[in-house]
Amino acid sequence: MSGIYIHIPFCKQACYYCDFHFSTSLKKKDEMVMALAKEIRLRKDEFADEVVETIYFGGGTPSILPIADLNMLIGQVYENYSVAENPEITIEANPDDLSEERIIELSETKINRLSIGIQSFFEDDLKLMNRAHNAAEAKKCLEIATKYFDNITADLIYGIPGLSNEHWLQNIQTLLDLNIPHISSYALTVEPKTALQKFIKKGLVPQPDDAVTHEQFLILVDILEANGFIHYELSNFGKESHFSLNNSAYWLGKKYLGIGPSAHSYDGTNRSWNIANNAIYLKSLAENKLPSETETLTITDRYNEYIMTGLRTIWGVSLDKIETEFGENMLHYLLENAQRHLDNEKLILENKVLRTTKKGKFFCDGIASDLFYLNLEE
Repeated sequence: MSGIYIHIPFCKQACYYCDFHFSTSLKKKDEMVMALAKEIRLRKDEFADEVVETIYFGGGTPSILPIADLNMLIGQVYENYSVAENPEITIEANPDDLSEERIIELSETKINRLSIGIQSFFEDDLKLMNRAHNAAEAKKCLEIATKYFDNITADLIYGIPGLSNEHWLQNIQTLLDLNIPHISSYALTVEPKTALQKFIKKGLVPQPDDAVTHEQFLILVDILEANGFIHYELSNFGKESHFSLNNSAYWLGKKYLGIGPSAHSYDGTNRSWNIANNAIYLKSLAENKLPSETETLTITDRYNEYIMTGLRTIWGVSLDKIETEFGENMLHYLLENAQRHLDNEKLILENKVLRTTKKGKFFCDGIASDLFYLNLEE
Protein backbone atom coordinates (compact mmCIF):
# COMPACT_ATOMS: atom_id res chain seq x y z
CA MET A 1 0.00 0.00 0.00
CA SER A 2 1.19 3.49 -0.77
CA GLY A 3 -0.33 6.93 -0.83
CA ILE A 4 -0.04 10.31 -2.47
CA TYR A 5 -0.43 13.51 -0.47
CA ILE A 6 -1.09 16.76 -2.38
CA HIS A 7 -0.46 19.96 -0.44
CA ILE A 8 -2.62 22.94 -1.42
CA PRO A 9 -0.76 25.93 0.13
CA PHE A 10 -3.57 28.49 0.25
CA CYS A 11 -6.03 29.68 2.89
CA LYS A 12 -8.63 32.45 3.03
CA GLN A 13 -7.19 33.63 6.33
CA ALA A 14 -4.63 32.50 8.88
CA CYS A 15 -5.80 30.58 11.94
CA TYR A 16 -3.94 31.96 14.94
CA TYR A 17 -2.62 28.56 16.07
CA CYS A 18 -1.50 27.19 12.70
CA ASP A 19 2.15 26.71 11.72
CA PHE A 20 1.54 24.78 8.48
CA HIS A 21 2.83 26.18 5.21
CA PHE A 22 0.25 28.30 3.38
CA SER A 23 -0.37 31.70 1.80
CA THR A 24 -3.45 33.91 2.04
CA SER A 25 -2.68 35.38 -1.39
CA LEU A 26 -4.39 33.45 -4.17
CA LYS A 27 -2.67 35.31 -7.02
CA LYS A 28 -0.52 32.31 -7.94
CA LYS A 29 -3.23 29.70 -7.41
CA ASP A 30 -3.62 28.70 -11.06
CA GLU A 31 0.13 28.58 -11.57
CA MET A 32 0.47 26.46 -8.43
CA VAL A 33 -2.13 23.94 -9.62
CA MET A 34 -0.24 23.47 -12.89
CA ALA A 35 3.03 23.07 -10.96
CA LEU A 36 1.45 20.41 -8.74
CA ALA A 37 0.32 18.55 -11.85
CA LYS A 38 3.84 18.73 -13.26
CA GLU A 39 5.38 17.39 -10.05
CA ILE A 40 2.92 14.50 -10.13
CA ARG A 41 4.16 13.65 -13.63
CA LEU A 42 7.86 14.19 -12.89
CA ARG A 43 7.85 11.82 -9.92
CA LYS A 44 5.95 8.89 -11.41
CA ASP A 45 9.09 6.73 -11.63
CA GLU A 46 9.43 6.85 -7.83
CA PHE A 47 6.20 4.84 -7.57
CA ALA A 48 6.70 2.67 -10.65
CA ASP A 49 6.29 -0.51 -8.58
CA GLU A 50 3.63 0.82 -6.21
CA VAL A 51 -0.15 0.70 -6.18
CA VAL A 52 -1.66 3.94 -4.92
CA GLU A 53 -4.43 3.20 -2.44
CA THR A 54 -4.92 6.68 -0.99
CA ILE A 55 -4.91 10.20 -2.39
CA TYR A 56 -5.12 12.99 0.15
CA PHE A 57 -5.63 16.70 -0.50
CA GLY A 58 -4.25 18.59 2.51
CA GLY A 59 -3.09 22.10 3.22
CA GLY A 60 -3.76 24.84 3.59
CA THR A 61 -7.36 24.64 2.54
CA PRO A 62 -7.86 22.37 -0.49
CA SER A 63 -11.59 23.07 -0.55
CA ILE A 64 -10.92 26.53 -2.00
CA LEU A 65 -9.88 24.92 -5.31
CA PRO A 66 -12.44 24.74 -8.14
CA ILE A 67 -13.83 21.29 -8.89
CA ALA A 68 -12.12 21.36 -12.29
CA ASP A 69 -8.70 21.73 -10.63
CA LEU A 70 -9.36 18.88 -8.21
CA ASN A 71 -10.52 16.62 -11.03
CA MET A 72 -7.48 17.52 -13.11
CA LEU A 73 -5.05 16.68 -10.30
CA ILE A 74 -6.80 13.39 -9.57
CA GLY A 75 -6.71 12.66 -13.29
CA GLN A 76 -2.95 13.26 -13.34
CA VAL A 77 -2.50 10.65 -10.61
CA TYR A 78 -4.58 8.13 -12.54
CA GLU A 79 -2.71 8.82 -15.77
CA ASN A 80 0.76 8.47 -14.28
CA TYR A 81 0.42 5.90 -11.48
CA SER A 82 -1.12 2.51 -10.85
CA VAL A 83 -4.18 3.24 -8.71
CA ALA A 84 -6.18 0.70 -6.72
CA GLU A 85 -9.71 -0.09 -7.84
CA ASN A 86 -11.37 1.71 -4.93
CA PRO A 87 -8.83 4.14 -3.46
CA GLU A 88 -9.59 6.33 -0.47
CA ILE A 89 -9.57 9.91 -1.82
CA THR A 90 -9.83 12.56 0.90
CA ILE A 91 -10.13 16.32 0.76
CA GLU A 92 -9.69 18.61 3.76
CA ALA A 93 -12.44 21.22 3.77
CA ASN A 94 -13.57 24.14 5.87
CA PRO A 95 -17.27 24.60 6.68
CA ASP A 96 -17.45 28.01 4.96
CA ASP A 97 -16.57 26.32 1.66
CA LEU A 98 -19.17 23.57 2.00
CA SER A 99 -22.44 24.90 0.68
CA GLU A 100 -24.92 22.26 -0.42
CA GLU A 101 -24.08 22.98 -4.06
CA ARG A 102 -20.37 22.55 -3.36
CA ILE A 103 -20.92 19.29 -1.44
CA ILE A 104 -22.99 17.89 -4.30
CA GLU A 105 -20.22 18.85 -6.76
CA LEU A 106 -17.62 17.10 -4.61
CA SER A 107 -19.80 14.00 -4.35
CA GLU A 108 -19.81 13.76 -8.14
CA THR A 109 -16.00 13.54 -8.30
CA LYS A 110 -13.80 10.58 -7.36
CA ILE A 111 -13.39 12.12 -3.87
CA ASN A 112 -15.07 9.77 -1.40
CA ARG A 113 -14.00 11.11 1.99
CA LEU A 114 -14.39 14.55 3.56
CA SER A 115 -12.15 15.81 6.36
CA ILE A 116 -13.96 18.83 7.79
CA GLY A 117 -12.18 21.31 10.06
CA ILE A 118 -14.90 22.07 12.60
CA GLN A 119 -12.66 22.66 15.69
CA SER A 120 -15.60 23.92 17.78
CA PHE A 121 -19.33 24.67 17.61
CA PHE A 122 -18.98 27.77 19.82
CA GLU A 123 -18.41 31.27 18.49
CA ASP A 124 -15.97 32.33 21.24
CA ASP A 125 -13.65 29.43 20.44
CA LEU A 126 -13.82 30.06 16.68
CA LYS A 127 -13.04 33.75 17.13
CA LEU A 128 -10.13 33.03 19.47
CA MET A 129 -8.64 30.75 16.81
CA ASN A 130 -9.56 33.10 13.92
CA ARG A 131 -11.44 30.41 12.04
CA ALA A 132 -13.11 31.53 8.79
CA HIS A 133 -16.46 29.89 9.59
CA ASN A 134 -19.05 30.40 12.29
CA ALA A 135 -20.85 27.91 14.51
CA ALA A 136 -23.99 27.78 12.36
CA GLU A 137 -21.93 26.97 9.25
CA ALA A 138 -20.10 24.25 11.15
CA LYS A 139 -23.27 22.37 12.03
CA LYS A 140 -25.10 23.01 8.76
CA CYS A 141 -22.29 21.74 6.54
CA LEU A 142 -22.17 18.46 8.47
CA GLU A 143 -25.92 18.00 8.26
CA ILE A 144 -25.72 18.39 4.47
CA ALA A 145 -22.49 16.41 4.02
CA THR A 146 -23.94 13.31 5.68
CA LYS A 147 -26.58 13.17 2.94
CA TYR A 148 -23.97 12.80 0.22
CA PHE A 149 -20.92 11.19 1.87
CA ASP A 150 -20.72 8.06 4.00
CA ASN A 151 -17.08 8.58 4.92
CA ILE A 152 -16.62 11.80 6.88
CA THR A 153 -14.16 12.83 9.55
CA ALA A 154 -14.45 16.00 11.61
CA ASP A 155 -11.74 17.79 13.59
CA LEU A 156 -12.22 19.12 17.12
CA ILE A 157 -9.74 20.98 19.32
CA TYR A 158 -9.67 20.72 23.11
CA GLY A 159 -7.69 22.65 25.70
CA ILE A 160 -8.79 25.98 24.21
CA PRO A 161 -8.51 28.74 26.85
CA GLY A 162 -12.01 29.34 28.20
CA LEU A 163 -13.45 26.08 26.82
CA SER A 164 -15.45 24.57 29.68
CA ASN A 165 -15.95 20.84 30.09
CA GLU A 166 -19.67 21.44 29.50
CA HIS A 167 -19.02 23.04 26.12
CA TRP A 168 -16.48 20.34 25.30
CA LEU A 169 -19.10 17.68 25.99
CA GLN A 170 -21.53 19.53 23.73
CA ASN A 171 -18.97 19.66 20.92
CA ILE A 172 -18.49 15.89 21.09
CA GLN A 173 -22.22 15.18 21.42
CA THR A 174 -23.01 17.28 18.35
CA LEU A 175 -20.81 15.02 16.21
CA LEU A 176 -22.35 11.92 17.79
CA ASP A 177 -25.86 13.20 17.07
CA LEU A 178 -24.89 13.69 13.42
CA ASN A 179 -23.50 10.13 13.21
CA ILE A 180 -20.05 11.26 12.08
CA PRO A 181 -18.06 7.96 11.82
CA HIS A 182 -14.56 9.34 12.39
CA ILE A 183 -13.29 12.09 14.69
CA SER A 184 -9.82 13.59 14.86
CA SER A 185 -9.19 15.63 17.96
CA TYR A 186 -6.11 17.59 18.96
CA ALA A 187 -4.96 19.55 21.97
CA LEU A 188 -4.48 23.23 21.21
CA THR A 189 -0.73 23.60 20.88
CA VAL A 190 1.10 26.91 21.07
CA GLU A 191 3.54 26.67 18.17
CA PRO A 192 6.53 29.03 17.84
CA LYS A 193 6.08 32.15 15.71
CA THR A 194 2.30 31.82 15.52
CA ALA A 195 -0.12 34.64 16.27
CA LEU A 196 -1.40 32.62 19.25
CA GLN A 197 2.05 32.55 20.80
CA LYS A 198 2.35 36.33 20.41
CA PHE A 199 -1.07 36.92 21.99
CA ILE A 200 -0.16 34.73 24.96
CA LYS A 201 3.16 36.54 25.45
CA LYS A 202 1.29 39.86 25.43
CA GLY A 203 -1.24 38.56 27.93
CA LEU A 204 -4.12 38.89 25.49
CA VAL A 205 -4.92 35.17 25.61
CA PRO A 206 -4.34 32.82 28.58
CA GLN A 207 -1.86 29.97 28.27
CA PRO A 208 -3.67 26.63 27.76
CA ASP A 209 -3.99 24.79 31.07
CA ASP A 210 -2.28 21.38 30.95
CA ALA A 211 -4.54 19.90 33.62
CA VAL A 212 -7.69 21.01 31.81
CA THR A 213 -6.31 19.74 28.51
CA HIS A 214 -5.63 16.31 30.02
CA GLU A 215 -9.08 16.22 31.62
CA GLN A 216 -10.78 17.04 28.32
CA PHE A 217 -8.73 14.36 26.56
CA LEU A 218 -9.98 11.76 29.04
CA ILE A 219 -13.57 12.98 28.59
CA LEU A 220 -13.14 12.58 24.84
CA VAL A 221 -11.80 9.04 25.12
CA ASP A 222 -14.48 7.89 27.56
CA ILE A 223 -17.41 9.24 25.55
CA LEU A 224 -16.23 8.09 22.13
CA GLU A 225 -15.29 4.59 23.29
CA ALA A 226 -18.68 4.31 25.00
CA ASN A 227 -20.26 5.15 21.64
CA GLY A 228 -18.48 2.48 19.65
CA PHE A 229 -15.44 4.39 18.44
CA ILE A 230 -12.04 2.73 18.39
CA HIS A 231 -9.22 4.90 19.70
CA TYR A 232 -6.78 3.65 17.11
CA GLU A 233 -4.27 6.52 17.28
CA LEU A 234 -3.59 9.20 19.87
CA SER A 235 -5.66 11.85 18.07
CA ASN A 236 -7.95 9.65 16.00
CA PHE A 237 -11.14 7.73 16.71
CA GLY A 238 -13.04 5.71 14.14
CA LYS A 239 -15.99 3.41 13.88
CA GLU A 240 -15.23 -0.04 12.47
CA SER A 241 -14.14 0.23 8.80
CA HIS A 242 -13.79 4.03 9.05
CA PHE A 243 -10.14 4.38 10.04
CA SER A 244 -8.19 6.82 7.87
CA LEU A 245 -6.26 4.63 5.43
CA ASN A 246 -4.07 7.60 4.51
CA ASN A 247 -2.97 8.41 8.03
CA SER A 248 -2.71 4.76 9.04
CA ALA A 249 -0.16 4.31 6.27
CA TYR A 250 2.06 6.95 7.90
CA TRP A 251 1.87 5.32 11.31
CA LEU A 252 2.52 1.86 9.91
CA GLY A 253 5.61 2.95 7.98
CA LYS A 254 4.14 2.60 4.47
CA LYS A 255 5.52 4.52 1.51
CA TYR A 256 4.03 7.86 0.53
CA LEU A 257 4.72 10.61 -1.97
CA GLY A 258 4.27 14.25 -0.98
CA ILE A 259 3.39 16.68 -3.77
CA GLY A 260 3.57 20.46 -3.35
CA PRO A 261 5.55 23.00 -1.30
CA SER A 262 6.52 21.71 2.17
CA ALA A 263 5.19 18.20 1.42
CA HIS A 264 7.15 15.23 2.77
CA SER A 265 7.78 11.82 1.18
CA TYR A 266 9.00 8.48 2.51
CA ASP A 267 10.16 5.37 0.62
CA GLY A 268 11.02 3.10 3.53
CA THR A 269 14.67 4.16 3.65
CA ASN A 270 14.78 7.82 2.69
CA ARG A 271 12.76 10.82 3.73
CA SER A 272 12.50 13.88 1.52
CA TRP A 273 10.72 17.19 1.73
CA ASN A 274 9.92 19.99 -0.70
CA ILE A 275 10.89 23.56 0.04
CA ALA A 276 8.30 25.49 2.05
CA ASN A 277 8.36 28.51 -0.26
CA ASN A 278 5.75 28.96 -2.98
CA ALA A 279 7.83 31.24 -5.21
CA ILE A 280 10.89 28.96 -5.23
CA TYR A 281 8.69 25.90 -5.69
CA LEU A 282 7.01 27.45 -8.74
CA LYS A 283 10.31 28.60 -10.25
CA SER A 284 11.87 25.16 -9.79
CA LEU A 285 8.95 23.30 -11.35
CA ALA A 286 8.94 25.73 -14.28
CA GLU A 287 12.50 24.53 -14.87
CA ASN A 288 11.44 20.87 -14.45
CA LYS A 289 13.39 20.64 -11.19
CA LEU A 290 12.26 19.17 -7.88
CA PRO A 291 12.97 21.64 -5.05
CA SER A 292 13.52 18.99 -2.40
CA GLU A 293 16.05 17.69 0.08
CA THR A 294 16.57 14.05 1.00
CA GLU A 295 18.01 12.28 4.01
CA THR A 296 18.75 8.58 4.38
CA LEU A 297 17.42 7.35 7.70
CA THR A 298 19.95 5.69 9.97
CA ILE A 299 19.16 2.60 12.01
CA THR A 300 18.72 4.93 14.97
CA ASP A 301 16.26 7.09 13.04
CA ARG A 302 14.21 4.09 11.96
CA TYR A 303 14.14 2.59 15.45
CA ASN A 304 13.11 5.88 17.05
CA GLU A 305 10.43 6.57 14.46
CA TYR A 306 8.96 3.10 14.91
CA ILE A 307 8.84 3.60 18.68
CA MET A 308 7.20 7.03 18.31
CA THR A 309 4.55 5.98 15.79
CA GLY A 310 3.92 2.56 17.31
CA LEU A 311 3.15 3.87 20.79
CA ARG A 312 0.62 6.34 19.34
CA THR A 313 -1.45 3.53 17.86
CA ILE A 314 -3.41 0.44 18.85
CA TRP A 315 -0.90 -1.63 16.86
CA GLY A 316 1.86 -0.82 19.34
CA VAL A 317 5.50 -1.85 19.07
CA SER A 318 6.21 -5.43 18.04
CA LEU A 319 9.08 -7.01 19.96
CA ASP A 320 9.60 -9.45 17.10
CA LYS A 321 10.03 -6.57 14.67
CA ILE A 322 12.46 -4.83 17.02
CA GLU A 323 14.58 -7.97 17.27
CA THR A 324 14.43 -8.78 13.55
CA GLU A 325 15.15 -5.28 12.24
CA PHE A 326 17.32 -3.80 14.98
CA GLY A 327 18.85 -6.74 16.83
CA GLU A 328 18.74 -8.47 20.19
CA ASN A 329 20.67 -5.71 21.95
CA MET A 330 18.05 -3.15 20.95
CA LEU A 331 15.31 -5.42 22.21
CA HIS A 332 17.00 -5.61 25.62
CA TYR A 333 17.49 -1.84 25.58
CA LEU A 334 13.81 -1.27 24.83
CA LEU A 335 12.56 -3.62 27.53
CA GLU A 336 14.95 -2.23 30.12
CA ASN A 337 13.84 1.36 29.49
CA ALA A 338 10.19 0.42 29.24
CA GLN A 339 10.14 -1.28 32.64
CA ARG A 340 9.32 1.78 34.74
CA HIS A 341 6.41 2.62 32.46
CA LEU A 342 5.22 -0.98 32.73
CA ASP A 343 5.49 -0.71 36.51
CA ASN A 344 3.42 2.51 36.62
CA GLU A 345 0.88 0.96 34.22
CA LYS A 346 1.36 3.47 31.41
CA LEU A 347 2.60 0.65 29.19
CA ILE A 348 1.40 -2.92 28.84
CA LEU A 349 3.15 -5.88 27.21
CA GLU A 350 0.85 -8.49 25.70
CA ASN A 351 1.58 -11.13 23.06
CA LYS A 352 5.02 -9.62 22.49
CA VAL A 353 3.54 -6.21 21.64
CA LEU A 354 4.23 -3.09 23.71
CA ARG A 355 1.33 -0.62 23.89
CA THR A 356 0.32 2.40 25.89
CA THR A 357 -2.54 1.86 28.32
CA LYS A 358 -5.49 4.21 28.63
CA LYS A 359 -3.59 5.83 31.50
CA GLY A 360 -0.49 6.26 29.38
CA LYS A 361 -1.96 7.22 26.00
CA PHE A 362 -2.00 10.98 26.64
CA PHE A 363 1.69 10.80 27.58
CA CYS A 364 2.79 8.54 24.72
CA ASP A 365 5.14 11.05 23.10
CA GLY A 366 7.00 11.56 26.36
CA ILE A 367 7.13 7.82 26.98
CA ALA A 368 8.50 7.30 23.46
CA SER A 369 11.27 9.82 24.10
CA ASP A 370 12.31 7.76 27.14
CA LEU A 371 12.68 4.74 24.86
CA PHE A 372 14.60 6.48 22.07
CA TYR A 373 18.12 5.38 21.35
CA LEU A 374 20.55 8.19 20.62
CA ASN A 375 23.90 6.61 19.81
CA LEU A 376 23.27 3.45 17.86
CA GLU A 377 26.30 2.50 15.79
CA GLU A 378 25.67 1.97 12.10
